[in-house]
Amino acid sequence: MYFTEVDKPAHVVTIFPQASDLFTKLQIDFCCGGDISLKEQIEQNRLEKDEVLALLNERYEQWKNEGNEPDNWHIAPLDELIDYIVHYHHAYIKEELEPLGEFVNRIYRVHGEDQPHLRELRNIYFTLKHEMETHTETEEQEVFPLIKEYVATRDKTLLPKIHEANGDLESEHDETGNLLKQIRQITNNFQLPPTACVTYEMTYRRLAQLEANTFDHIHLENNILFKRL
Repeated sequence: MYFTEVDKPAHVVTIFPQASDLFTKLQIDFCCGGDISLKEQIEQNRLEKDEVLALLNERYEQWKNEGNEPDNWHIAPLDELIDYIVHYHHAYIKEELEPLGEFVNRIYRVHGEDQPHLRELRNIYFTLKHEMETHTETEEQEVFPLIKEYVATRDKTLLPKIHEANGDLESEHDETGNLLKQIRQITNNFQLPPTACVTYEMTYRRLAQLEANTFDHIHLENNILFKRL
């Protein structure tokens, strides 16, 4: 077996990025709680350990046989990693949050009377939206330029400032992760009710995509960028 119960989800996803899809489905935390071993998380979620590990290793074997190789973010220059985060994950947030909010509002207006959980979904979504928009602005305007300055100058006096800023960002990541978990719980793992319309289905699909993108985003920052510093 490539991966065992003692491995940490953050380590697994660094080697095998597509493991994030399986971990998200099983609600195994690979970003904020990525340093909690697979064994502990499998037990917490009352999953069958042998089945989870077998499925994980089977998918990894297939992925490798298709000629894939792990991402090299654990060795790539930090400024390149930052640019990737900004141009891929931050750009996605800026493009997606506003229109997705309109979808969340729409299904609440149409279905809220019959589906009372949609009120809570709307409230949590807009809290999440505000948190993510503020967070990405802080990263781009304050923290990332500081890291890039350190990469360029290797001025060690910058490190305490960076570590302090990263601690605040990780706390915000925890809050974002908790809000996403609440959304998954409220929507019953994005399970559509029998009366769901096309807009309802699209909203849930986009919420699931937001969750997946954000967990990958947090993993890159918490478990690679910040740890490498």
